[in-house]
Amino acid sequence: MSRICELTGKSRQVGHNVSHANNKTKRVFLPNLQNVTLMSEKLEQSFKFRVSTHGLRSVEHNGGLDNWLLKTADDKLSARALKVKRDLKKAAAAA
Repeated sequence: MSRICELTGKSRQVGHNVSHANNKTKRVFLPNLQNVTLMSEKLEQSFKFRVSTHGLRSVEHNGGLDNWLLKTADDKLSARALKVKRDLKKAAAAA
C-alpha cells in the first residue's frame, strides 16, 4: 500500500540523518497517515479514506469533505476521491 494521502497527495520525502560528526546517511520521512471515515453532507453518505493529519485539518478548516473536494485540483486527489467529487458535481447539477 502506497504511503500517499488520498486528499492532499502528500507522500514520502527523502533526506539525511546527520550525525554529530556531520556524516550523512539517507533516510525517509513518511507522512502521518490515518484511516478515517468522512461524511458527505450533500450525498448523505460516509467514505473511508487514508488521509494525512495535515490533510484532515485542512478538510475541517474548509468546512467538510464536500467543500474540500470541490476546491481541490483533480491531480492531487486519488481515484476514489475523484469518484466522490464527480458524484458531488452530479448531485449539485441535479438539484
